[in-house]
Amino acid sequence: MTHSVLNALLNPDSVALIGASDHPARIGGRPLRYLMTSGYQGEIFPVNPNREHVQGVRAYPDLASLPKAADVALLAVPASATVQAVRDCAEKGIQTAIVFSAGFAEAGDEGKIMQQQMLDAAKETKLRLLGPNCLGVFNAYKKFYGTFSTVLDGHFIEPGAVSIVSQSGAYGSHIAHLCRKRGLGVGYWVTTGNECDIDMAEALGWVVEQPEVKVVLAYAEGIRHRDRFIAALEKAQQNGVSIIFMKVGRSAVGAQAASSHTAALAGSDTVFDAVLRQYGVYRAKTTAEQIDIAYAVTRAGQVTGNRLGIFTLSGGFGIQMADDAEAAGLDVAPMPEAAQDELRQLLPYASPVNPVDATAQAVTDLPMMTAFIRAMIEKGQYHFFAGILGSGPSSPTFADALCQALDEATENATSCIKCLTMSAPVDIIRNYEDKGFLVYEDGAALIHALGAIVQLKQWQEAAKDQLKASSGSTIAIPQRMMNEHEAKHILGQAGVPFPAEEFVDVMQDPAQAANRIGYPQVMKIASADLPHKTEVGGVKLHLNSAEEVRQAKQDMLDRVRQLAPDAHIDGVILSPMISGGIETIVGVFNDDTFGPVVMFGLGGVFVEVLKDITFRIAPFNHQEAYRMIMEIKGSAMLEGVRGELPADIDALANMLADLSQFAASNAHQFESIDLNPVIVRPKGKGVVALDALIIPKK
Repeated sequence: MTHSVLNALLNPDSVALIGASDHPARIGGRPLRYLMTSGYQGEIFPVNPNREHVQGVRAYPDLASLPKAADVALLAVPASATVQAVRDCAEKGIQTAIVFSAGFAEAGDEGKIMQQQMLDAAKETKLRLLGPNCLGVFNAYKKFYGTFSTVLDGHFIEPGAVSIVSQSGAYGSHIAHLCRKRGLGVGYWVTTGNECDIDMAEALGWVVEQPEVKVVLAYAEGIRHRDRFIAALEKAQQNGVSIIFMKVGRSAVGAQAASSHTAALAGSDTVFDAVLRQYGVYRAKTTAEQIDIAYAVTRAGQVTGNRLGIFTLSGGFGIQMADDAEAAGLDVAPMPEAAQDELRQLLPYASPVNPVDATAQAVTDLPMMTAFIRAMIEKGQYHFFAGILGSGPSSPTFADALCQALDEATENATSCIKCLTMSAPVDIIRNYEDKGFLVYEDGAALIHALGAIVQLKQWQEAAKDQLKASSGSTIAIPQRMMNEHEAKHILGQAGVPFPAEEFVDVMQDPAQAANRIGYPQVMKIASADLPHKTEVGGVKLHLNSAEEVRQAKQDMLDRVRQLAPDAHIDGVILSPMISGGIETIVGVFNDDTFGPVVMFGLGGVFVEVLKDITFRIAPFNHQEAYRMIMEIKGSAMLEGVRGELPADIDALANMLADLSQFAASNAHQFESIDLNPVIVRPKGKGVVALDALIIPKK
């Protein structure tokens, strides 16, 4: 049903324009002008009760007068008239409507009421709404322009492999304009505004299923439907579509602005960031970065590796690019020794390693430049070639010869992606692009984009091998605060490993239990009222005999009763002392947007000071858990450093995956779960959680 509805919205055979204006520059006039001049082949039904013709096209006094129910209606009427217009669309049997008007939920309580009335009217007949407060849509392949955006004033945007899905109409228009400037075609363009019905996730899900789409530029201030959004990201992975996402609201100020702009909640930025990584979506920090990466995705072709060869006429520029390449995860591998020797024979004072610096001599001896570049292409085994040309391609006396030299040097570059940095007029840049070169003015932007497309390729390859994680079984969680022993019992059923332990009642002699546990051991207070046990003297370490255990229990009870007289004490917990291994922290919480989210990080200073943690939404499998572990900055400690044995990362990944599946099935029963610390033992020895806390659902 969603697919059919979105087809009507984005690939319509007939359009009704309510509030059609004879003035081509007004909100009700622009869409009609665009539809008439673009070559759109569908039927157009302008609706205007005051005119028989609008911009030369027969007009209708109302929707009831139309000869048929259009696939989509464009509502270019004031907010006060929109509710009735939606009712009229519903009565006519129109499938979809785009509401341009602002003044709804983003404007306050009155607007929220009016937006809900509009939605209620649509739901009576299953009419689907896009907007309100949006700029509409276009399908450049069909030449359907259902928008009043001024970005189309000068000339239409050519169709191409890029598509845009944006909550903000202004942002969507801006990046469409930037794509056109960069020579990128935009096939589908959707702005969703307030999202009273159709949201960006639903639109994204339709767009990534279109065979022409290679990359989607997305913009969001908040996500309304978690499952729709995840389903869209999964579809993109399956279809090999790259998504470059701009998510605003990183800061408290930004989050507040997002809320007032489209009545969306920005949500937790760190969680959103993790979700994008989890599903292979690249999150851009700037608009320019979005465009740079989209350009690389659409023009680079098949990415097969990350080896980069750099050609320069100036050592400084080459070194700068090499530095950027290392940061971007590219391999600036040296030229083979034999090839280096050949190039030294051509020019003894050149640097033929990588970056390959042919010095300014190559400017006056273009055949030498050709020889150097050809050697890199044919013998360097590079996946990317980057030539630093500066302003040379725009030189009136040098440009033609330089272009010919590059043509001859790269004519056999069938397995290497060719890139250039240069400053030149657009016509010269387009000429190089036609010859198969990726052209950037800034070298850092080029390298960053290449690193991004390598990362996107790696994510897509990893996704092919991943099995979809299933949820675990439902386990009853008491809807009250629990002591540590109770929490461990529940989480143990979910697959979390804990050391053997004994619970000892307040009035019970601990000696027999202590002897069963063995020495040395740890004693902890068991009280649902005391989650932070150390603060009240509720932990004793290195107990080595039954007598020490007896004394420790009495001292602990006295101390806790003194510091926390109102706390109910169930007893104490005895467990063996655990030494060695690497301390980590694991937790789960329920995010307002994405539901249960698993957190992982190294313990101690890494989490308290460095905040070296990462997140995944539940459920996920062992492979995703492994990726999660390896993306924290301190992951090298788990792999073994300075002679230390590698830790049991597989066991840790299994525990994280099991916990995620438990969390997905039982999220309705808890607010959060803490496992701190979780000790990761040497490889083959497993993991063990030493403490557990469950906060039940409020």
